[in-house]
Amino acid sequence: MNFDTFNFHPSIMAGVRALGYSTPTPIQLQAIPPIMQGRDVIGLAQTGTGKTAAFVLPVLERLRSGPRGGVRCLVISPTRELAEQTCEVFHSLGSRTGLRSIAIYGGTSMPEQNRSLRGNPEIVVACPGRLLDHLWKGTINLSGLVTLIIDEADRMFDMGFLPDIRNILACVMHRRQTLLFSATMPDDIRRLVKEILHDPITIQIGHTLPPATVSHALYPVGQHLKTALLKEILRKIKMDSVLIFTRTKHRAERVAEQLVREGHRVSSLQGDLPQSRRQAAIEGFRNGSIKILVATDIASRGIDILRISHVINYDMPGSTDDYIHRIGRTGRVEKNGDALTFVTKEDAGKINDLERILKKPLERLTLEGFDYKKPAPDRGFSLSRQPRRRVIRKRGSF
Repeated sequence: MNFDTFNFHPSIMAGVRALGYSTPTPIQLQAIPPIMQGRDVIGLAQTGTGKTAAFVLPVLERLRSGPRGGVRCLVISPTRELAEQTCEVFHSLGSRTGLRSIAIYGGTSMPEQNRSLRGNPEIVVACPGRLLDHLWKGTINLSGLVTLIIDEADRMFDMGFLPDIRNILACVMHRRQTLLFSATMPDDIRRLVKEILHDPITIQIGHTLPPATVSHALYPVGQHLKTALLKEILRKIKMDSVLIFTRTKHRAERVAEQLVREGHRVSSLQGDLPQSRRQAAIEGFRNGSIKILVATDIASRGIDILRISHVINYDMPGSTDDYIHRIGRTGRVEKNGDALTFVTKEDAGKINDLERILKKPLERLTLEGFDYKKPAPDRGFSLSRQPRRRVIRKRGSF
């Protein structure tokens, strides 16, 4: 089966061929027909399954024959990176349709976005906070909205965007097609689905398990030895493109700095970076000028790069869902990938949960020649820093 099955207009098929799409993925096969029919859809699929094209293609087909000018499709995305990438997919697949798409998010110029909106784009991909700014200022008009898409819904809720989503929905009271895509279906999303979707079709594509193309391995190690082990692994194991996840922003920066000192082409990605640096990091990682990206979970769902060979969890993720989203960055679209996770004694409970989900024990590995018994540094008294002597002089002495 190929994309000719969907009877897309030649202008859309030109975009499909330009991107080299040949065989639809399962989520595309099941989601495209009902979306083209105007049905509300719940799509449960992990990242890397072709989910973005599953809604972009039928939306382009529906909008192609309608009136031009004015926002007719709105996609709400949890991160700036995902918003940009989704907008790029609309642009690439719809390059011959004449439909215009823009991305709006915080950290960039409001006047510049206002100028883009005055150009009457048919498709807007937006992050919740900046979208609300435009709605409250009256710089975006959603009265002609035909399709509303909530992308990565579970990530949106994890990041605390539920109040913003409800405020946005309050501005779109008329009947429209609503599509919701998520990797998991927590209770908050189930409640929202009942409120905003009308007779939806649910499509579920293996959302509870990571891709079968990914191999998993655990590396038991003391917390104080993680960076040393990481350096040795990068030195001894051939890796093409590596995404490293840390628990905190500070740790992402620190690990990246230490790898730079080792001569690696590295950048970091975390929420405190200005937008220009975030974009530069992702673009460098995408074009290969940066080989290693050290990131917090902000990147676990927003990076759409097919060539990542390894994901390394420097810190064990907080949940099995987070693990699945992180390693979903590798082993994409039938490509093989490796997921390496550093674990400490404190991670035993999380490891049990993960093995229960995967329905198999995970391999524990050690790196030959690495000193796992090296003690943690003494955080107190250090021989390298002797205490200052207090000199007591007698009266009358020099």
